[in-house]
Amino acid sequence: MKYLLILLFIINTSWAATAPEKFNVLFKTNKGDFTLAVEKKAAPQGVQRFYDLVQQKYFNKAKFFRMVTGFVVQFGIAADPKVTAVWKNKNLKDDPVKLSNTEGMISFATAGPNTRTTQLFINLGNNSSLDRMGFAPFGKVEKGMDVVKSLYAEYGDAPTPEQGEIEQSGNQFLDKKYPKLDYIIEAKVLP
Repeated sequence: MKYLLILLFIINTSWAATAPEKFNVLFKTNKGDFTLAVEKKAAPQGVQRFYDLVQQKYFNKAKFFRMVTGFVVQFGIAADPKVTAVWKNKNLKDDPVKLSNTEGMISFATAGPNTRTTQLFINLGNNSSLDRMGFAPFGKVEKGMDVVKSLYAEYGDAPTPEQGEIEQSGNQFLDKKYPKLDYIIEAKVLP
């Protein structure tokens, strides 16, 4: 509860740090590490949200709940449902698409115009067809794409229709129904 109150305070204060123009984020996972290179000019609003989420440790212990080989790996529902609830309705306006959804690029998932919140996907192949659908990439896997491609894929798209349950119960639900999913140990901005 103390963690949630601190998180609520951070989210609702205006003194949050501004994301740098360029930065790298290290994702330590149970399968190994990968690093994203992020550029603010690619999608300024998305980059600021991503930076805030990483700084607030939102992704720590989160599962990669969707892994469709050759297409995408998706994550961004917090391990703790109380943390997810804080962000659930904090939608971002869309950024214009300036880069393409090619292999290794990261973008926010959406449910339509101006609905980005916390869910992200890394492209596992050339998905440039997503560009015209408004998915704005803002960074690329710089190191460790082999780790990203090795994430557990046998559940495929199966957890996707259950996102409501995942949001309500977090890792407790995923550990019970999808116990083999890989997860983020820690995500942090590199100095």
